Amino acid sequence: MIFKRLFSVTRSLRDSLVLIEGSKGQINPASLSTVFAAAQIGEPITALVVDPSIADGAAKVEGVTKVLKTGKTYNHYLSEQVSPLLKQLIDGKFTHFLISGSSIGKSILPRLGALLDVQPLSDITKVIDGKTFVRPIYAGNALATVKSKDNVVLASVRASAFPPAKEQEAAPIEEVTAQAESDNSAEFVSEELVTSERPELGSATRVVAGGRGLKSKETFDALIDPLAQKLNAAIGASRAAVDSGFCDNSLQVGQTGKIVAPDLYFAIGISGAIQHLAGMKDAKVIVAINKDAEAPIFNVADIGLVGDLEAIVPELTEKI
Repeated sequence: MIFKRLFSVTRSLRDSLVLIEGSKGQINPASLSTVFAAAQIGEPITALVVDPSIADGAAKVEGVTKVLKTGKTYNHYLSEQVSPLLKQLIDGKFTHFLISGSSIGKSILPRLGALLDVQPLSDITKVIDGKTFVRPIYAGNALATVKSKDNVVLASVRASAFPPAKEQEAAPIEEVTAQAESDNSAEFVSEELVTSERPELGSATRVVAGGRGLKSKETFDALIDPLAQKLNAAIGASRAAVDSGFCDNSLQVGQTGKIVAPDLYFAIGISGAIQHLAGMKDAKVIVAINKDAEAPIFNVADIGLVGDLEAIVPELTEKI
């Protein structure tokens, strides 16, 4: 009996914990890629859901051996509330904690690292072994192989670098009764969400993105929207376009925006600043349309077309 108990404890110390994001019963696609990355470590995966509505879906994600469901819904994943709970769950029980490199992950991971006194690894793109990972540096222009010496490895995952995990037979679901209270007084007040029937930018297989070369919001809408509709593509934008008010900042692609790796990426009126390239250069096919033949975007484009956007893009849209 003692031997079996020791074995059980040893095994629990080898588990990886993955926070799966989602709401209203829908799992964030980036979390599916995070589970796939966790599976490369080769240890059992326990999934934590702080929104009970996605617990059943999380149990069916391939690689997950157990789901922990909180009895309390942590609305909007406030890091000040979720991080203390994660510390309580991880401390002495898990060797790895992975979360997607989303805005939620970027908010939770540093705070959790401080609570556990551990150095987090951000935006990993490859798992070499349980302690060694590859991550981009210098805006994605170089890849660094890093090795953690901490007892617990905390890492965020660049979703575009890993395929989403598939479905499996449902794993068991357990409820987490313990709740860690935060001394932080931060609370959620309100949000304004941009809704769209188009595919979600972070997981879309086709993206049509516009830049400063479109010159105005009216031109952006007139050229980008019809082409995206024809291709059933998500809409993206460079930071210059967002700062100029052409579209909402949730559509920004780049180092300080969303990282995408679609099958097809249209860069229309985008010069190709290094910060933007960091967010889309892993696309399988890049099509660049720009009037400046010297624009840096042509250095990474598979197909390039130099000319007047207001003449080329409507003709392209019509012929598709």
